[in-house]
Amino acid sequence: MAKWVYIEDLKKFIGEEVEIRGWLYNKRSSGKVKFLILRDGSGFVQCVMVKGTVSDELFASFKELTLESSIVLVGVVREEKRAPGGVEIDVKDYKIIQKAVDYPIPKVREENIPDVGVLLPKRHLWLRSKKQWALMRIRDTIEKGIEDFFHERKFVRIDSPILTPSACEGTTTLFKTDYFGEPAYLSQSGQLYVEAACMAHGKVYCFGPTFRAEKSKTRRHLMEFWMVEPEIAFYELDDIMSLSEEFVEYLVKRVLEEREEELHILGRDLKKLEKIKRPFARITYDEAVKILKDKGMEFEWGDDFGGDEETAISEAFETPVIVHRYPAKIKPFYMKRDPENPDVVLNMDMLAPEGYGEIIGGSQREDDYDTLLKRFEEENLPIEDYKWYLDLRKYGSVPHSGFGLGIERTIVWISGIRHVRESIPFPRLLEKIYP
Repeated sequence: MAKWVYIEDLKKFIGEEVEIRGWLYNKRSSGKVKFLILRDGSGFVQCVMVKGTVSDELFASFKELTLESSIVLVGVVREEKRAPGGVEIDVKDYKIIQKAVDYPIPKVREENIPDVGVLLPKRHLWLRSKKQWALMRIRDTIEKGIEDFFHERKFVRIDSPILTPSACEGTTTLFKTDYFGEPAYLSQSGQLYVEAACMAHGKVYCFGPTFRAEKSKTRRHLMEFWMVEPEIAFYELDDIMSLSEEFVEYLVKRVLEEREEELHILGRDLKKLEKIKRPFARITYDEAVKILKDKGMEFEWGDDFGGDEETAISEAFETPVIVHRYPAKIKPFYMKRDPENPDVVLNMDMLAPEGYGEIIGGSQREDDYDTLLKRFEEENLPIEDYKWYLDLRKYGSVPHSGFGLGIERTIVWISGIRHVRESIPFPRLLEKIYP
């Protein structure tokens, strides 16, 4: 009996008879030669069926094959350097496990459907397409790379809660729920909790879903997204800027090494990714404002950057650029003021090149009890809700810093796609929660 193998391993079996278990991705005919494109989750392979080498019944059944029917196929692996993956299969036999009828995504698939929005209700099937397959594998590599990066550097993973009693980034973008008669909220960030954990372990990170009830329909926003947030005791602003550069360089290199085929499927310009080497450019908020004004854009000092501004700033650089020391009035309570200029905070944002916008945001945290207490009073925050957070400044407080990297925005940039909704298996968008 032929051995069941996965498509990604076919190069090991050239000249051998194998069994492939998968689905019909596409098919085409050239008279006496029929071509079946199979996918099995690990890859795609072209299978060639020639009249006279198989039974007449099997050859005739080709016209009955439908897209996404599940199939078990037996054939001989043949080297074919022109083919994706470098191999093809000469068909000997196949059987249909389940015949798909009226598959709702047409033969042209997503590549030729102008409005991606029509595919979102069919996301459970759209995931089978080649581009979406490539994106999810790139996502998998990035997520594994995140774990490896921090574990190689002796960080401890701390899982922060998804249900929280108070806000982290502001109360206007919270999803509220009932917690046995008390209000609770879906987490906007695990930062406050990993601040506590870094005082126990020194170097920690959390990695999980976060939620923002931001009523935005831009291509950069999701209601539910994944974020990795390292927090390090005794780190100051320069330390996290250096760590963030090392981190992003590592992830890009990892994808280039492991997912070249997938990047080619997406049409990504690899040369642009190969330029992502440290050191990255670092500019102050003031210098970023000057770039905007030199471009003729209207922008007032003290405003936050939007998508257009981020794009304009990043156009000046081939690598990511770090913008640091933003005005204090537009940043959260926990960011430490710059002792040399209290009007700005010791924070940083990393903007991806090619107009992909912010992928990292971080800061040095306020570590002084009295100063932080004053921040709460200035912003009318309920001190009782944050008593535990203030305790961190009472019992062995030290300088500490951290940042958050948005997984989906990073995938969008590295993959070279346009919309963040394709970077997560089942996107949660404004007014879209199905399936």
